[in-house]
Amino acid sequence: MMDSQPLIVCRCEEVTLADLQKTVQAYPCTARELKLRTRAGMGCCGGRTCRILVDSVIEQTTGQVPSHTVPLGYQPPVRPISFMTLGGRKS
Repeated sequence: MMDSQPLIVCRCEEVTLADLQKTVQAYPCTARELKLRTRAGMGCCGGRTCRILVDSVIEQTTGQVPSHTVPLGYQPPVRPISFMTLGGRKS
C-alpha cells in the first residue's frame, strides 16, 4: 500500500494541489488571484514549470478559462548564480 504524498504543483514555492483546491473553494478567485494567494508561479522559475497546471486547476474547479489580460510577468532571474555561490563556498 502506497502512502499518500501531497502532489506538489509548484516546486519552487512548494504549493500542493490541495493548497490550490482549498484556496479556490475558500475564495472564488481568478487564476491571477489564485497565484497571488498561494504564491504558485512566483518562485525562481517564474511559473515556467507550473503555470499550465495552476491554470488547469482553476479551469477544472471553477469552469472559467484563465485570462492573461494582466500577466504576472514570467521572466528569468536578472543574472544567473552558481550553486557554489549560493552555498557560500568560494571557488
